Amino acid sequence: MSNQTILEVENLTVNFDVSSEGDMPWTKAKKLQAVNDISFSLSAGETLGVVGESGCGKSTLARAIVKMVPAESGKVVWLGNDLLGLSHSEARQYRKQIQMIFQDPLASLNPRMNIGEIIAEPLRTHYPKTPESDVKARVRDVMHKVGLLDNLVNRYPHEFSGGQCQRIGIARALILKPKLIICDEPVSALDVSIQAQVVNLLMDLQEEMDLALIFIAHDLSVVKHISTKIMVLYLGNMVELANSNDIYQSPSHPYTQALISAVPIPDPNVEKNKELILIEGDLPSPINPPSGCVFRTRCQKAQDICSQQKPEYKEVATSHSVACHFND
Repeated sequence: MSNQTILEVENLTVNFDVSSEGDMPWTKAKKLQAVNDISFSLSAGETLGVVGESGCGKSTLARAIVKMVPAESGKVVWLGNDLLGLSHSEARQYRKQIQMIFQDPLASLNPRMNIGEIIAEPLRTHYPKTPESDVKARVRDVMHKVGLLDNLVNRYPHEFSGGQCQRIGIARALILKPKLIICDEPVSALDVSIQAQVVNLLMDLQEEMDLALIFIAHDLSVVKHISTKIMVLYLGNMVELANSNDIYQSPSHPYTQALISAVPIPDPNVEKNKELILIEGDLPSPINPPSGCVFRTRCQKAQDICSQQKPEYKEVATSHSVACHFND
């Protein structure tokens, strides 16, 4: 694994204008805070796991990095170049180095194209002068890498299982030999046994190709298995960032502690006697987030300062940062 930093995200913020049903045309749209002031870095061969409940901004963060949604402010620095400051045509040369794998494997594939055409499409888009014989050879090679047989190349997506469709999506992402793959909940729609196969495949490919991964998921046990470090998001805000082992062994933020306590333990005796930390109440609206600490409305440790002052990110250990007034 190389120590070269390939991606630096600095103070990334994404807001959406939201209008309510019945609003008059002159009514000012409300701001939905999807991602708020997120910063992190990623090295070659490293995996950043991103966790948090639905609606916390995980997918929006991923899409903002590749400019699929516009950022309000901040920087996305890829190999020294700020992608957000580039035009669409200028950013195109870097797009082939960053690829995505999506949550719904079947919906992400064009039903009118066979899998050979689907896998080859990025190559034909970015390198249109590539000879057809080379395209077919690259398609066969990447199919072998993900465990698909040559004789499947002319079949269509509906003829495959969910796990096979996700392998097709991985092959499509790999054909350009990228440096970073963003995996947007790639196993959440799959059976548990298939999830393990896909995660192990990604880890094998990462080692073979020195890939960096951003792995978004709800399942903390999956995230722990694949991640080098883990970022915990809540209501668009990063509340904790640390190495994978540190997050699981000594979580500092109350939200992280609650998430970790919900992870099942294989030993039934330990599982039965463990302390379960419950998060009460509903997730606040990102249109009208709480003042101060965004987690205070559901936090058992909340005090007056939590509503008055937003906690700063502070390092509680080496490479372990947390945003909490009362972290352990």
